[in-house]
Amino acid sequence: MATSVVYPFSKINLGLHVLEKREDGFHNIETLFVPHSLCDILEITDVEEAEAEGVSLFMYGLPVEGTPQSNLCVKTYHMLSNQFSLGPVQIHLYKNIPPGSGLGGGSSNAAFCLQLLNKHFKLNLTPEQLQGYALQLGSDVPFFMQEGPGKPYLATGKGEILTPYHLDLSSFRIELRFSGLFVSTAQAYAEVVPKKRNLPLPAILKEPIETWKEILENDFEETVFRKYPQIKQSKENLYNEGAVYASMTGSGSAVFGLFK
Repeated sequence: MATSVVYPFSKINLGLHVLEKREDGFHNIETLFVPHSLCDILEITDVEEAEAEGVSLFMYGLPVEGTPQSNLCVKTYHMLSNQFSLGPVQIHLYKNIPPGSGLGGGSSNAAFCLQLLNKHFKLNLTPEQLQGYALQLGSDVPFFMQEGPGKPYLATGKGEILTPYHLDLSSFRIELRFSGLFVSTAQAYAEVVPKKRNLPLPAILKEPIETWKEILENDFEETVFRKYPQIKQSKENLYNEGAVYASMTGSGSAVFGLFK
């Protein structure tokens, strides 16, 4: 019985500008995706043909809302099985990355599951084909298609247009804080107020990190902090502990601090 295991990593956002709402209902953004070492564990195991059909999902670790059919790993399997002959599998997913935290756990699971199924069933999909499937699963799924631990990428468009970006954070440690709250990405986008920027994000990121506190913003903070003051307090706590820079990641609820 063949088994394959991978470790989907998480990400933080350095700056997150919501620039405008698009005609397709999505938003144009600019952000820097930075990989983080917090990871889930994803295992795919073959099942005897006589035992089952299709895909079975087993979840462990942190609780996740929704049904198995709404899980992005299951959706990934069904998306591929519509075009390829896939044997039945069990997917075992251990959640360390809190859902609704803005750390990209669900998207990372989808990306790693896509790559794992490609290898497991020897589909021989090209990198371009894999990226096409990734984009069908979510705007930030393509970022997680790189091998872990990954590199920072500047993300524009819906978050799917990726440009490699060199950023040396080796003299800092990144600390995460979780409030235990679940923030809906869809709800956060529905409430955010888009705004154009005079200064593009890459220009802001080139400024000394010590100045980021005043100039590097996550546009979701305004509405999310108003709704969930605990998250705002978590950010303030990081500054009180000596963080050089602190911010919410994604649409929340996790916050992170950069410490010397």
